[in-house]
Amino acid sequence: MKYPIEKTEQEWREQLGNERYQVLRQKGTERPHTGAYNLHFEKGVYCCGACNEPLFESNSKFDAHCGWPSFDESIPGKVEYITDTSHGMKRTEILCANCGSHLGHVFDDGPTETKQRYCVNSLSIDFKDK
Repeated sequence: MKYPIEKTEQEWREQLGNERYQVLRQKGTERPHTGAYNLHFEKGVYCCGACNEPLFESNSKFDAHCGWPSFDESIPGKVEYITDTSHGMKRTEILCANCGSHLGHVFDDGPTETKQRYCVNSLSIDFKDK
């Protein structure tokens, strides 16, 4: 896929460091209940940890008790959806539509009226106050 922001893997590795590179560019997952934004509920916007593109508004965040930051919707047009059949299951992977970085997965088991639970790695996002 072509994205508005493209870099070599070496450039991404240098920019992100090992831990973030492993999650954002190699589709890794941080351990549950360890991320900085799991229980973070300030007002603002959550942006891509690789390219700083706004992805989620704070009013869409909720505590899903799953160990990762959870949102019930993304900012329209900011997230790309890819079928993921790894690990013997079928899931929907979510990527930043601006740079193609891995964010996590979205599930149809959310408790709000959208019925969506965007399960996002804290290492995939940064927070900006409003």
